[in-house]
Amino acid sequence: MQQISAPTAPAPAGPYSSGIVSGGFLFLAGQGPFDADSKLVGETFADQVRQTFANLEAVANAAGTSMTNAVRIGVYLNDMADWPEFNEVSKEHLSEPYPARTSIQADLSGFLVEIDAVVALSPGA
Repeated sequence: MQQISAPTAPAPAGPYSSGIVSGGFLFLAGQGPFDADSKLVGETFADQVRQTFANLEAVANAAGTSMTNAVRIGVYLNDMADWPEFNEVSKEHLSEPYPARTSIQADLSGFLVEIDAVVALSPGA
């Protein structure tokens, strides 16, 4: 296993890694809408989703891959009413074939979205 981090993404808030490479995949810990200094970014839901994807992309890039190789994402929404908007904004960051996905409502404290992912290290894996 190899630990992955990115200087432009927030550091983990506990005893876990931002990413772990194992078995040809990158396992990304949940990211939220925070900058590298762990300050909340984005006043709107869409802005928070974009920052969250930017953080995931930064860690994926540090591992030599990209979110375009995501095979699965987990989406945690503070309010499921935001689900349709999430679908639209996610198309800015993901492409077909879209990754498998689970979306659930979560009691997020002070922010609106968190996303984790499993990303292939090479395209087509």
